[in-house]
Amino acid sequence: MEDKAAIIVGTGPAGLAASACLTLHSIPHIILEREDCFASLWQKYSYDRLHLHLKKQFSQLPHFPLPSSSPTYIPKEQFIQYLSDYVSHFKISPLYNRLVESASFDQEKWTVKAKNVKSGEDEVYCARFLIVASGEACDPFIPDVAGLGSFNGDVVHSTKYKNGKGYEGKNVLVVGSGNSGMEIALDLANHGAKTSIVVRSPVHIVNREMAFLALAMMKYFSLGLVDSLLVLVSKIVYGDLSKYGITRAAEGPFFMKVAYGKYPVIDVGTFSKIKSGEIQVLPALESIRGNEATFKNGTSHSFDSIVFCTGFKRSTGQWLKDDYLLNEDGISKVNFPNHWKGKNGLYCVGLSRRGIYGASSDAQNAANDIKTLL
Repeated sequence: MEDKAAIIVGTGPAGLAASACLTLHSIPHIILEREDCFASLWQKYSYDRLHLHLKKQFSQLPHFPLPSSSPTYIPKEQFIQYLSDYVSHFKISPLYNRLVESASFDQEKWTVKAKNVKSGEDEVYCARFLIVASGEACDPFIPDVAGLGSFNGDVVHSTKYKNGKGYEGKNVLVVGSGNSGMEIALDLANHGAKTSIVVRSPVHIVNREMAFLALAMMKYFSLGLVDSLLVLVSKIVYGDLSKYGITRAAEGPFFMKVAYGKYPVIDVGTFSKIKSGEIQVLPALESIRGNEATFKNGTSHSFDSIVFCTGFKRSTGQWLKDDYLLNEDGISKVNFPNHWKGKNGLYCVGLSRRGIYGASSDAQNAANDIKTLL
């Protein structure tokens, strides 16, 4: 195949942003995507009630603002339509069903080997620059829980959960207390399920307005000061979390996001269900035997279904032959603000735990840098 200036891996929001920015610089490139559509996490693997938790000005891609008529917090279907319009506007044409198996640099160019999963053929692509935009939410992860194979009910990862229809009256355990876990627990409770959620680790709980205010303050104040104020407001709004089986984290919410990639829980109604007892909080899941689940505090409960909201692993390290830019978990290990740039024409977009806003900035930086090198 004819060489291009750049190869992009991934067509989530980060990959689409990178393609648009390269296009505006008239830089020829190709995009490889292992799924059969762009933004597959949004189109195929997300629950129905999902909304972007940050206001729309933090959730739009470069050079194409969200419509002024769109709501402040964009629902899933509207965001998918926005991405579709983005693809059309910038004439983005990915090569779908391409599973990247290796990417290596040899003197002057990157060679990317991919499997066409439809035809079974091996394909080779070469370019001077490589942009890794394969996403932070890459491969669904379910932990190895003792006895899970003996469970008689339904077991799904959050990527397979759509809504609470069909769960009414059932005892459902949600494992994982990040934003997906908390919102899926709320959805289940709203649909009449007898819902329990495992909250294993200390967390911070904030609401959308508090998160927006904190992000705005970050432009003018230190991370530590913003964290202190955010925790203070959270204590006033939500009170003593320990009364409900939840431990508030000792480290600040934005510090934890930057240091560990652990986002604060942005509450959209779950906490009131916890306070009312409609959602039961349980400690770490220890083991399963049949339909009986045992927890760290020694209690056991019977469940009909389990939804694992336990996040993702990234497989980048299995195919990318580079030791400088990404760590073992597939996240940039280069310090901000140069986290997007590696060596030998290697870049990453959206792999610094800074959300869509950060991915948009990465895409512009990478494209601008490539432009200067051509």
